[in-house]
Amino acid sequence: MKNNRLRFFTREVRIGNLPMGGNNPIRIQSMTTTSTLDTDATVEQSIRMIKAGCEYIRITAPNKRQAENLQNIKDSLRSKGYNTPIIADIHFTPSAAEVAANIVEKVRINPGNYADRKNFKIREYSDLEYKIEIDRIEEKFSPLVSICKKNNTAMRIGTNHGSLSDRIMNRYGDTPLGMVESALEFARICEAHNFNNLVFSMKASNPIVVVQAYRLLVKNMIKENMNYPLHLGVTEAGDGEDGRIKSALGIGTLLEEGIGDTIRVSLTEPPENEIPIAKILVNRYSHYKNNKNNSSYQKITDYKQRKTHSASNIGGKNVPRVIINLQSIKNISRKTLEYIGYTYFEKDDKWGIKDLACDYINIGHNNIDFNIPGTLSVIQKYSIWKENKKERHYPELNYKEYLSQKKIDSKVIFLSISLDKINKKLISEVINNKNTVLIVNILNFSINEQKHFFNILLKENFTIPVVLFKSYKSLNIEELQLYSSIDIGALLIEGFGDGISIILEKEKLFSEINRTSFGILQATRTRISKTEYISCPSCGRTLFDLEETTAMIRSKTSHLKGLKIGIMGCIVNGPGEMADADYGYVGTGIDKISLYRGQKIIKSNLHADIATEELINLIKSDGNWIEPK
Repeated sequence: MKNNRLRFFTREVRIGNLPMGGNNPIRIQSMTTTSTLDTDATVEQSIRMIKAGCEYIRITAPNKRQAENLQNIKDSLRSKGYNTPIIADIHFTPSAAEVAANIVEKVRINPGNYADRKNFKIREYSDLEYKIEIDRIEEKFSPLVSICKKNNTAMRIGTNHGSLSDRIMNRYGDTPLGMVESALEFARICEAHNFNNLVFSMKASNPIVVVQAYRLLVKNMIKENMNYPLHLGVTEAGDGEDGRIKSALGIGTLLEEGIGDTIRVSLTEPPENEIPIAKILVNRYSHYKNNKNNSSYQKITDYKQRKTHSASNIGGKNVPRVIINLQSIKNISRKTLEYIGYTYFEKDDKWGIKDLACDYINIGHNNIDFNIPGTLSVIQKYSIWKENKKERHYPELNYKEYLSQKKIDSKVIFLSISLDKINKKLISEVINNKNTVLIVNILNFSINEQKHFFNILLKENFTIPVVLFKSYKSLNIEELQLYSSIDIGALLIEGFGDGISIILEKEKLFSEINRTSFGILQATRTRISKTEYISCPSCGRTLFDLEETTAMIRSKTSHLKGLKIGIMGCIVNGPGEMADADYGYVGTGIDKISLYRGQKIIKSNLHADIATEELINLIKSDGNWIEPK
């Protein structure tokens, strides 16, 4: 990694004995999942989190009684020698926030539901009516500001995509701009009261919305002469590799750009599991230096899908293709293909093809001596390909080979090239060859340099398809998932890339690489190949076993390709924060579940024992159910 990378320069905010922003390192935090009234359990879990490397402990306090018990939790932790700052998480109850602000080092409020409500009502506000609403909010909010100011308590103004107030929704829509303006309205009130101990967050379950919202927040903060620290996270990311990929995509893309002062990886797993993932992300960007000229961040561009022509099934209106590199295997067999989504049934002499079956394999100088599946194509070194020219085998050429060949009779030609070799001469040769696909090696180039390359293609209206190729030397599978989600995903969410190819040198983890590739495409919404689960990471508000329930729902619905199902522990993370979901499973009481279609409640207070089957019945009644094979 280069050491001249720059970080958006924020002001320092003191949170107990551990400041954030300014010249401080990126901080790591997480949230307890125990009941806040259970002091011993909360303290024990907090200690496990701290030992794992958690620097701030966040605890929910949905009412005054739970807010008051934060004192007991804090006293117990301090008596055991742990001085880690505590953050109270508040949503609907200003009185709870005011109690907590007298106890803990930081309070998180959600501007969408702290002094507002989300009733999904449509109403036009005149400028005067809107100002009256802001005055009403200030009256409710200013007591908390005064308490925080008096006690040197920090505050996070944490906007969530799905819980924007009706007032914001009616003026700005369910947009990143609405998220930003929701937070800035509260920040302006703080500044009017001369309170600046603030942190911002812009969370969503969709990593693309996360990236867009934080970029816009930075841009608008600069306009208003603000530079408050930023808390990064993808809320309701889920569990397992999907949760890690979505988190890395949203958080890592922003860290790559120098945005972010603290992060929380939200997984539907024990909170201590989040910390190692956060450490990997933070360590990758620990070398960034502060940028004293923040105005450069105003140049951040909006998303624009790059249009390409199609070369066979790559580019054009095709989904991005997955290419798995098998060059390291000398004797490729039918068994080899089982790792990448294809199963051969010898008795019937037929291939079974899974949803996560790759589109191409790159076999280099090797050969295949059996009939390949009908949906699979092969990339082969030109010197080998030209001797055989088998069906659905296509040549890969390097820079010199491509320029020296006048005519190659192939439906697709792959030109493998490093970014620094691409010049006007090459482009002039390629531009008229509609069957050429670039495989661009991005090994030693920053994402900004790659974006610059794609912007040149956009500017010159070059429509050649491009495969994003990234090779890693020595990583474990978790690092591979996280790094590739950033390196490749950050380009895909800009509208760049018609295919992806990931290599892990020295390791033959083809199945893991294949799953990661499809996971990145799913997270970037560029290719949907499986059910998506928007599940919250659990907290003290959750009234059922979220991990167990998520696993159960996944086991019954994972075959519903393209469907998005929200699984929320409580009404706070309910219909709003699962804004992208087609269906929602939301806790409304102890073992009580309400089911949603989109953001509309369909069935209320079902017992958890029957809620999953009722969810399936709802999906069936809408015609969206298919029987598992």
